[in-house]
Order: sequence, then structure tokens, then C-alpha cells
Amino acid sequence: MSAVDGTWETVVKSPLGDQKSTITVKSDGNSWTGTSSGQMGSVEITDGTLDGNTLNWTMAMTVPMPMTLTCSATVDGDTITGSIGAGAFGSFPMTGSRVA
Repeated sequence: MSAVDGTWETVVKSPLGDQKSTITVKSDGNSWTGTSSGQMGSVEITDGTLDGNTLNWTMAMTVPMPMTLTCSATVDGDTITGSIGAGAFGSFPMTGSRVA
């Protein structure tokens, strides 16, 4: 098991307010798969790559509008910090902690 594997409770500070989600991470070498579940539903992680303890991925969001989010986060122990890029809307900070 990699240092990044697990279930993460995260919060993104977005213009729509705090967006809480649960991200599952299952690494395999330099790639990873998982899901992100929150108030807006559940989406599959796509293009998951792993560089040391840094995760990069994209998610195809459908609510409140269709958009591909570009995400990056670094794991430090049981803490995760990063950012979620929402195209023309900018980038929003994400923080969280491992719960499993």
C-alpha cells in the first residue's frame, strides 16, 4: 500500500461555498484510480498520476454545470492539501485528512 492510498475527507473553498467530498485513492505504480463523492454526486477519477506523494487527476463534473476539473494535491502523513482547477473560473484550495 502506498502512502497516498486510502479514503480522504476533503473541503474545497469554492465560490459556491465549502464543497465537501470524500476521495478514495488506490495507487498502482505511477498511476491511481478512485472516486470523488460529495454534495454534487459521485464522479470517477480520470487520468490519475502519482509523483512521489503528489497526486494529479481530472474529474468530469456535471453539476451545477458540465466542466472538467484539473486537480493536484500532496499527501503529508494523514493530511492532504492541493488545488482544484475549474478552467475559466480559476483554481480553488483543497484541504483534507485521511479517514481510512
